[in-house]
Amino acid sequence: MIEFYCAETPNAWKISIALEELGLPYTLRRLDLMQGEQKSPEYLTLNPNGRIPAIVDSENDNFVVFESGAILVYLAEKTGRLMPQDVRGRTTTIQWLMFQMSAIGPMMGQAGVFYRYAPEKIPYAIDRYQREVRRLFEVVDGQLARQEYLAGDYSIADIATWPWVQGHDWVGVTVDGLTHLQRWLGVVGSRPAVQRGMQVLPRIDPAAQVESARKSLA
Repeated sequence: MIEFYCAETPNAWKISIALEELGLPYTLRRLDLMQGEQKSPEYLTLNPNGRIPAIVDSENDNFVVFESGAILVYLAEKTGRLMPQDVRGRTTTIQWLMFQMSAIGPMMGQAGVFYRYAPEKIPYAIDRYQREVRRLFEVVDGQLARQEYLAGDYSIADIATWPWVQGHDWVGVTVDGLTHLQRWLGVVGSRPAVQRGMQVLPRIDPAAQVESARKSLA
């Protein structure tokens, strides 16, 4: 059984989707970010960085994994699914996973901070991050012009990237004209396990999301 420490965020949706895709039994351990539960001494023993998600795998001597990308790799390797076994395929998948972790996630996060959460609107910052997010979307669109999924077959690379990109409206970035990206958003979003993973951790009220984000950024 996997204990899944989470809240309603794209990084946690990655894991809920993967768990549903893999059919692994898990227990939700929701943390109230507005109350700062991710900073509690108990949780910091699991993730010293005080962020979600994290998992504890009781089938592997209560092994703890934090950082969403690392969790996805762990679950894929645990089950032998959602990541190729050959070196080239595995590396390609991890390459696009790292692209999400190092580029799409951070840039969309910054776009959201300045577009939605910052008490003072700074046009330069908003424009800078929105333009970078759009550029990254264009990179993904180019990759998807060549194949159905990011790394060839459906994989943890798609699972990592979809929860972020599907929220493009929230950070004020359009996907107009990116036909391959739009196709991929629809194909991945129509998967039953993706829908179940999103329902397990439904989106919170936008006003509450803004308040939560502002508290965490304070």
